[in-house]
Amino acid sequence: MKHGVSGFKLKRNVAARNSLLRGLVTSVIENDFAITTVPKAKAIRPLVDKMITLAKDDTLHSRRQAAAFLRTPASVKKLFDKLGTRFGQRNGGYTRIVRLGWRKGDGAELAKIELMGTELVKRAAERAKRREERLKAVQEGREHEGDGEQEES
Repeated sequence: MKHGVSGFKLKRNVAARNSLLRGLVTSVIENDFAITTVPKAKAIRPLVDKMITLAKDDTLHSRRQAAAFLRTPASVKKLFDKLGTRFGQRNGGYTRIVRLGWRKGDGAELAKIELMGTELVKRAAERAKRREERLKAVQEGREHEGDGEQEES
């Protein structure tokens, strides 16, 4: 029976395991994804969810709890400023694990753990960038048309 047994040991001692998990969680929050092995991705999923739940509360105490766990102040700032508001209406399930295949060197199965909705955010940013480029091209075209009319006169 598995009473009271939770978490993953990942073949490491306590200090190395905590350091690894803290680094991966910080990476996921800063970059919106991390590529790692499947057991590590499964191990950090509840920790990332806990950090986002803290960000939804957004009190001084929750900020200090997140800062004690995360590695960089930039990740804490992003967590509370962007991710807390982004997942404000969602009740859990903030992450997705996608299996990528086998690593070439040792054959370990790789996985990408990412925050839900990142593809929508990236797509919206790309659309905005394309829209700006189109507007800039149209404005440049109008400026060139105006130059040609003045030369003909």
